[in-house]
Amino acid sequence: MSLKRSLLLNAKNTIGWRTSRKFIVFAVDDYGNVRLHSKGARKAMDEAGMKVYNRFDAYDTLETREDLEALFETLGAVKDENGRHPVFTPFAVPCNIDFEAMRDNGYEDYQYELLTETYSKLSAIDPPAYEGAWDLWKKGMRQGLMVPQFHGREHLNLKLFREKLQKRDPELITALENRSYTSISSGEYDTISPTAAFDFDKREENRDFHDVIQTGLDAFEEVYGYRSNHFIAPRGQEHPDTHPMLLEGGISYIDTPLLKKEHQGGGKYKTVFNYTGKVNSCGQHFIVRNVVFEPTDERGLDWVEFTLKQIEAAFRWNRPAVISSHRVNFCGHIEEENRKIGLAALRKLLLKVMERWPEVEFISSNELGDLISGRFRDSSTAMYEGHSGNASLN
Repeated sequence: MSLKRSLLLNAKNTIGWRTSRKFIVFAVDDYGNVRLHSKGARKAMDEAGMKVYNRFDAYDTLETREDLEALFETLGAVKDENGRHPVFTPFAVPCNIDFEAMRDNGYEDYQYELLTETYSKLSAIDPPAYEGAWDLWKKGMRQGLMVPQFHGREHLNLKLFREKLQKRDPELITALENRSYTSISSGEYDTISPTAAFDFDKREENRDFHDVIQTGLDAFEEVYGYRSNHFIAPRGQEHPDTHPMLLEGGISYIDTPLLKKEHQGGGKYKTVFNYTGKVNSCGQHFIVRNVVFEPTDERGLDWVEFTLKQIEAAFRWNRPAVISSHRVNFCGHIEEENRKIGLAALRKLLLKVMERWPEVEFISSNELGDLISGRFRDSSTAMYEGHSGNASLN
C-alpha cells in the first residue's frame, strides 16, 4: 500500500465517536430498487443506442430469490463471539415505478407502487427468478441477517423524471417500455442526477421533498413492518433543509460523506466536513462510512486486502468499522459470475476478519446509531424478530 493511501486511511479515522469494542457494520445501498429488469431489457436498450455508463447499468437488478439465498448462505456461515451472524443494513426503497400503470396512461403521469406489488408482478412475469423472493426477504429479516433502513421512497429524481416525461424523452420512454430505469442521462441539469432523489436545481425545490419523505417513510413501515430511524439519500446527497422533514418522520440518524460537496442551489456548492457522532441542528446524529467494499468494481484492487486495511485503520483509532457497499456486488440475475465474484470476496473477507479479530461484533447501522446517541437499552427492546439472540450492547 502506498504511503499516501495509508495516510488517508488513518486520517479519516482521527475524529469521531470512539469505542474500545470492535464493531463491524455493513451499510449496503440500493435494495428494493428496480433498475434493470432483465437480460432482454438490457439487450433491447443496447439496440436502441442507450449507453451502459457503469456496472449499475449493466448488472443492477431487483434482488432475486437466488441472490438472497446465496447472500444468506454466506452471512449465515459466520458467527461472532456472541453468536450473531454478520448483518446487512440494506438502505432500501419501499416503492418503485408502476410500469404497467404508466404504460396504460400513455406515459403521461408518474405512478409508483409498493415493493410488495413489484415482487408480486415479477413473480408472475419471471417465476424462476422472483417466485418466493419476498418471502425469503422477510425470512432474512426475521433471522436478523437483514435490517433495512430508509433510502428514500424511490431511487429516482422526480423533477427530472417528470420533465423528461413531458418532453417525451426517448431514453426515458425506452427504459420504461423495458420495465427499467437505467442508462438515463442528466440532460440540462449539471446539479441533478437521474437516480438522486433529493438533487435539486433551486434551493426552494427542497420544499417539494416533504411529501416524498413522509409518504416514503409511511410506505417503508407498510412494506418492511417497522418505522425506519436511519436514512441515507440515494447517491448520498440531501440538503440540510430536508433534515427537519426527516426528523418529523422519525429519522434520528443520517449517513453522510466525510467531505460532503453540498449543493446550495443554482450550481453553488460548499464543502462540509462530517464525522461519526456529529450532531446537526435537529439533534440527529451523523454516521460516516469509513470502509469501502466494492468487490465487483474493477479498479485493480485486491478488495479483500484493501478492506482489511481499512478495518485495521478504524480499529487502530478505536472506531467502529462502517463498511459501505452496494447491492450490485451481489446481483446475479444478469450475469451469475458477477454475484459469484462479490460473494466469494465477502466470504473471504468475513473469514479473515474472524481470524484476525475474533472479538469482533456484528451490528446493524441503526444499532450503531443507538449506541452513539445513548438510546440503546438492551436486546429485548429490539423491534425485529431474530434480534433475541443479539449481544447486549450496554
